[in-house]
Amino acid sequence: MQEEVTIQTQTRSKGWRQQAGQPSLPESHRSLRIPKSGSTFRKFLAFVGPGYMVAVGYMDPGNWATDIAGGSKFGYTLLSVILLSNLMAVVLQALAGKLGIVTGRDLAQACRDHYNKPVSFGLWILAELAIAACDLAEVIGAAIALNLLFGIPLIYGVILTAVDVLLILFLQNKGFRYLEAFVIALIAIIGFCFAAELFLSQPAVGEVMKGFIPKAEIVSNPEMLYIAIGILGATVMPHNLYLHSSIVQTRQYEQTELGKRQAIRFATLDSTIALFFALFINAAILIISAAAFHTTGHTDVAEIGEAYDLLTPLLGTTMASIFFGVALLASGQNSTLTGTLAGQIVMEGFLNIRLPAWLRRLITRLIAIVPAVIVIALYGDRGATDLLILSQVILSMQLSFAVIPLVKFTSSKEKMGAFANRLWLKLTAAVITVAIVILNAYLLVSTFVDL
Repeated sequence: MQEEVTIQTQTRSKGWRQQAGQPSLPESHRSLRIPKSGSTFRKFLAFVGPGYMVAVGYMDPGNWATDIAGGSKFGYTLLSVILLSNLMAVVLQALAGKLGIVTGRDLAQACRDHYNKPVSFGLWILAELAIAACDLAEVIGAAIALNLLFGIPLIYGVILTAVDVLLILFLQNKGFRYLEAFVIALIAIIGFCFAAELFLSQPAVGEVMKGFIPKAEIVSNPEMLYIAIGILGATVMPHNLYLHSSIVQTRQYEQTELGKRQAIRFATLDSTIALFFALFINAAILIISAAAFHTTGHTDVAEIGEAYDLLTPLLGTTMASIFFGVALLASGQNSTLTGTLAGQIVMEGFLNIRLPAWLRRLITRLIAIVPAVIVIALYGDRGATDLLILSQVILSMQLSFAVIPLVKFTSSKEKMGAFANRLWLKLTAAVITVAIVILNAYLLVSTFVDL
């Protein structure tokens, strides 16, 4: 395996200024074998994992508030927006996986190679801010879950989240497959909790189906449009693009055109299936909110804690709130695991600086914990909610700076050779990019200016 890595790092592809250098996530690079014989399904199973690690970013606590608000205020109408967001995510994650497989570079390494040092440094700062903001949302989400389930004050819950550093280090030392298995197990818990919530809330199936059909009202109603843009803007997470382009390289696919095409096909299938699990979770949050709150006249529910408190009396069982809290805790914990890897990938890719895993995780955690503790100490629970919203605004600011390079690189024949995006994919990716830039700009401006 070491010989394969050496050969790859010495290869200079046309269109790239530098050699690939040290591989992304070197401790896990090409560590998982792909069977050369057997069925196609068996080979596909060897690729299953990275897509689910990416998918957790699409169901993190930062998305919950907008889904709850959308469901309680407008019923099932905004389900079409969640579906559209998910389809955009499927395309972008497929491009991220293809970039890593074809070039042997993650998105951060590709940016460092392509852009000059000042631009690359600026992109690194923005990426670090996005990861810190995402980690902040996960810290607050996990702390809220601990508070709702066990009555632990938010400020102590935030501090407790630092303990997950030990869990991450333990799983990383065991092997990358163990980390993937743990993430998938937590996704299964989240899925079970929301399946149970859907059963308890008894939504109108016909209305749910109609909700997936886009309506002109979403654009014509300013209040509905604002929440819709919030859902779109908070769905695609910039750090997931860096993460996916790296972790697909943990597989030992053959370094030939045929081998790479097979790897792209399986990696895309893996991420697409996983993202439809994320679609189920986000849609379930909105459906439960619509069934439990909107239909009973509680149209102003927008906070996670308020939703938790109302589920028991409205659905007639304490299990409704318990399932909700457990899913929130699993969601927050899951997202912190992938945030760790994203932080390592971004720092090493942009700066070519390597830190011990425990130190990188501790730095990322402290960046999130310190402001959360200060704000909660000064402003209480309401301050935590405002901080959660601010974290999503920061993510919106950075997203365009990850999407544009990704689409640019994967559309370049010089950089991708025969794997460059075809015309239909170029056009699709361009439309998605323009939509993301416009929508996130609108979301950012409307957050600070009363439009």
